[in-house]
Amino acid sequence: MTGKPVTNKAPSTANPTFGRSSNIIAVASGKGGVGKTWFSITLAHALTKMGKRVLLFDGDLGLANVDVQLGLMPKRDLNDVIRGRLGLDRVVQEYEDGGFDIVAGRSGQASLSALPSQRLGLLRDQLLDLSSEYDVVITDLGAGVDRTVRMLSATASSTLLITTDEPTSLTDAYAFIKLGNAAGMSKNISIVVNMSSSVAEGQKTYKTLLKACENFLRLSPTMAGLIRVDSKVKETIRSQTPILIRSPNADAAEDVEKIARYVWKNVENAQRRSAQG
Repeated sequence: MTGKPVTNKAPSTANPTFGRSSNIIAVASGKGGVGKTWFSITLAHALTKMGKRVLLFDGDLGLANVDVQLGLMPKRDLNDVIRGRLGLDRVVQEYEDGGFDIVAGRSGQASLSALPSQRLGLLRDQLLDLSSEYDVVITDLGAGVDRTVRMLSATASSTLLITTDEPTSLTDAYAFIKLGNAAGMSKNISIVVNMSSSVAEGQKTYKTLLKACENFLRLSPTMAGLIRVDSKVKETIRSQTPILIRSPNADAAEDVEKIARYVWKNVENAQRRSAQG
């Protein structure tokens, strides 16, 4: 078990708050198909290999697939929390092969993506409570900037926005930043360029997005890192095995490990600022 023993406390009934935890990292994208869930899994695994206690929370309400990519058949998932049958801490399960914990979602459950604000707020509050049991919590958000994405990302100290060099991906990433700016999320967004043909092309993609943000939004999101295109990624997804187990020396694996170090440094900085008040 990577986290501390999870207590069997009842679900919170307090009014929703707008707290933010310094160790929650949201992973988002403007559109689907950019490798967001694969990245979330690999990032959680990389942080675990660094000796951190990690929880991977599948917050893609309605289109969850963390469990599918890991080849798991969870007995308990987020639907049990939404229905009020269990507290969030009761659906945490250990992914033994990777050494980190997960909260699985429920794929194809439309009701999860249309939760009333009060229920979504209670879920968020439970996630904030649970985050104290871990060094890092990775929240795999749904694509876009709908109400559930905004509310769950509000718990995070920072958001990693995944994009590729495809024009539609860049356009949607820009739209995410624009809408996020209106929702007060823009100061904490960093860019991850996925499936880059080279380091130079990845940096070029980031600079294209950065220029648009600076010209039209007066924002300068930082670059968290890039991930080179790698045939090993598809192999690991097909085999439902994390790349850091199946192909730990692959280019994509090494790139995510670099981003993991960047993420942990930011978590430490956020915790330091929080301690200083």
